[in-house]
Amino acid sequence: MLIGIDGNEANQKNRVGIGQFAFNILKSISEIDKDDSFLIYLKENPLPDLPKENERWHYRIFGPGKLWTQLALPVKLFTQKEKLAVFYSPSHYAPRFSPFPTVISMMDLWHHRHPEQFAASDLYQLKNWENYSVRKAKRIITISEFSRSEIVKFYHYPEEKIKIAYPGFDRFDSNIKYQISNIHKKYNFEGDYLLYLGTLQPKKNLVRLVEAFALVIRQLPITLVIAGKKGWLYEEIFNKVKELKLEERVIFTGFIDEAEKPYLIAGAGVFVLPSLYEGFGIPVLEAMSLGVPVVSSSEGSLPEAGGKAAFYCNPYRADDISQTILKVLSLNKEERNEIIKAGLSQVEKFSWEKCAKVVLETLKNV
Repeated sequence: MLIGIDGNEANQKNRVGIGQFAFNILKSISEIDKDDSFLIYLKENPLPDLPKENERWHYRIFGPGKLWTQLALPVKLFTQKEKLAVFYSPSHYAPRFSPFPTVISMMDLWHHRHPEQFAASDLYQLKNWENYSVRKAKRIITISEFSRSEIVKFYHYPEEKIKIAYPGFDRFDSNIKYQISNIHKKYNFEGDYLLYLGTLQPKKNLVRLVEAFALVIRQLPITLVIAGKKGWLYEEIFNKVKELKLEERVIFTGFIDEAEKPYLIAGAGVFVLPSLYEGFGIPVLEAMSLGVPVVSSSEGSLPEAGGKAAFYCNPYRADDISQTILKVLSLNKEERNEIIKAGLSQVEKFSWEKCAKVVLETLKNV
């Protein structure tokens, strides 16, 4: 088969969310599929870490970049000599017009739940482009049972045509000598710490996490590290830290480089992800793989990621978040080792190779 893929989400330097998913799908497909051929469509030259070209793997680079899926990509698909068996977009956006069957991926539908958290122009584009993409899609690939239920709810798309490809995660060297002291020096704090890792945006529930942390430090001296790039409407998080006079106890690192990530995670006493909504929750798996207990929200898809190996809290109650964190911090050595063991077992259910195999199977059976 000749399969076309929109590679733009994967072709980013600082990948999070869809970008992380798209990159690992491309990388895994290039490694495991030895029979089919692929055309990867890009606005810009491929980054060095994308799969190298060979007899089965080729890049098509063209513009203009503005409204690329609306204009440039459809023109290319209609005028190229090659006939695709299927075109795949690892995001919510498919080409506006296409002569070939199309499959898309959808991570979550938070913008349908809370449209007030998006600028009007962004929301219009997101819903409008997403709507035509869903209508044209022969199949939709999503990342959890929860996200599948959301697609059915908001778009009435046939459930049997939605395939679940659980994401994998970065597998760090478990024997690595963690440079925890370097993390402390770089971000200028000492002692034990709680860690949140992800984009700073409303659905991550970080204002309530800060409120919960204020309750935790009444009983234990500990630091809260909030790591990740600023998203939208992040100002309220910083304002809450100032309001509660926690500037010396809450550390904001900004975006974390992939090379530094395992050290930061491994040094944490507890990894906390109190999100109000998640399509899946890859950081939960990353933390468990490094032997760090996880406190997770009970909402959305997070119980699918954490299984029985995470501690769950009500994300709408700061007191419940704080009590759950304190419960984990109070575990004795034997109890902590048991939950770490359960986490290591849970993460074995997920890998990018397994995810890519579901994607390939879906594409080949359109």
